[in-house]
Amino acid sequence: MERKVSIDQTISSPGTVSINVQGAFIVDEHLSRPATPSDDGAQHDTDIRLPNHRAIVSHVALDIGGSLAKLVYFSHEPNSEDRGGRLNFLKFETDRIDQCLQFVKRLQDEYRTRNGSRARNMSIMATGGGAYKFYEEIKTILGVEVLREDEMDCLIMGLDFFITEIPREVFTYGDDDPMHFQSPRANIYPYLLVNIGSGVSMIKVSGQRKFERIGGTSLGGGTLWGLLSLLTGARTFDEMLRMAEVGDNGAVDMLVGDIYGADYSKIGLKSTTIASSFGKVFKMKRQGESQAEDHGGLSRDRREDDADDTERSPPTFKKEDISRSLLYAVSNNIGQIAYLQSEKHNLEHIYFGGSFIRGHRQTIQTLAYAINFWSKGEKKAYFLRHEGYLGSVGAFLKRQPKNWGRRNSFEEDPVMRPTTLHRGE
Repeated sequence: MERKVSIDQTISSPGTVSINVQGAFIVDEHLSRPATPSDDGAQHDTDIRLPNHRAIVSHVALDIGGSLAKLVYFSHEPNSEDRGGRLNFLKFETDRIDQCLQFVKRLQDEYRTRNGSRARNMSIMATGGGAYKFYEEIKTILGVEVLREDEMDCLIMGLDFFITEIPREVFTYGDDDPMHFQSPRANIYPYLLVNIGSGVSMIKVSGQRKFERIGGTSLGGGTLWGLLSLLTGARTFDEMLRMAEVGDNGAVDMLVGDIYGADYSKIGLKSTTIASSFGKVFKMKRQGESQAEDHGGLSRDRREDDADDTERSPPTFKKEDISRSLLYAVSNNIGQIAYLQSEKHNLEHIYFGGSFIRGHRQTIQTLAYAINFWSKGEKKAYFLRHEGYLGSVGAFLKRQPKNWGRRNSFEEDPVMRPTTLHRGE
């Protein structure tokens, strides 16, 4: 009887659900779902297990950006109501938003099957530009309430949740320790959020719900995606990242070593430091063209003798090398701008989020190196395992009551905060 009352209250008033994060942990990648897109267009990312949460959750959250639509929803463990559940993380290409909405519709049908007609109040929390662009389409296909939430507000709420509540979520990068995890903590302000999607927004966060956008750049993930699609013929962002992993940017970029023949130790530059992105391209093409012109002026007999030799045509550049070079160019630019904003606003902690990163080691390494180099080790770059889901998690949390977390990280009124921590027991 008690459980029936709980279910009724949850369905009729979903905002009263308190998510129990006690004992939360990220499911090991080798036990989680595959990261490749499935037949329904969904790409599953690592889940967060909530072993102590047993109440019904009657809403899902969508963050619909220019390139990707990110979905977060709660599900109970299969074949058991006593083993808790998990937060599920999926993404779809925004150009195929219909696949995303059909997936949500299946979730809706499964929810109704599980909970009966009382599930009619299931709602959709939506943020991002697509929450407005596709608003009517979402309502028509799903036939449910759609609550649109401010994008920046959701980003900050989602990041605060990950920092304060989820173990082994936030990490720093170092050559000797590529993934050094940070323990959840309550004292997190102030900090800088660098959210890298199609473009880049930089947000100064000084407290709960206290933030301002202080800068950004139009050179973000969309820039990399657009230029590489022109230069390499790659059709997906993941394909571009795979090419970058095996590329050699030194075949395209002009390095310090190309100019000095060694390190420039006096100012702290290694020989492998990029002096000019794509700096070798023009010079090598000119050299190749000159050689081709010289070759064309040889006598006929000499040309015939050289017929079996390698053609002296202008050099071509491997698409893998181009991918790596452009990835470094975009990432280095973002890292330096982030450092300058943190210096201007006296912010020591810099969190990088957004779907541009995707856990890609070279991207993380470049951003971390830029912050460490320019700040001389005085500032820290932080990364997240669910970096692309800040907005959707924030939208999901918008449906929660005050003080539900272990560290009260979402209390809207600090004056009303209780003196004891609510840990979801």
